[in-house]
Amino acid sequence: MTKKRLSAPPHLAPATALWWLDVHGQYALEPHHERLLTLAATAWDRAEQARAEIAKHGLTFVDRFDAPHARPEIAIERDSRTGFARLLRELDLDVDPPADTRRAPGLRSNRRP
Repeated sequence: MTKKRLSAPPHLAPATALWWLDVHGQYALEPHHERLLTLAATAWDRAEQARAEIAKHGLTFVDRFDAPHARPEIAIERDSRTGFARLLRELDLDVDPPADTRRAPGLRSNRRP
């Protein structure tokens, strides 16, 4: 039986797709774990997209009444980071996130031997 070549979901950013493949290579994932991993990777990308928009446009905007408001991307980034952390915890993996964070949650129940 030949092993099917694994490819990351096409909607992921290149660095996140590499992370997705790396995690897949380190762990024996059941189909439901793969879905959680894909959701976590998507949440990471969404947080990074929001962060890029915040860097470009700033933290606030002024409405037509000259009142300052937080940009919607602030909530998107926060919610996506929270979602990523929870999904990673749910996967019970001890891996580094796809980009510049120092440490992922210390979980490790299904690491390959």
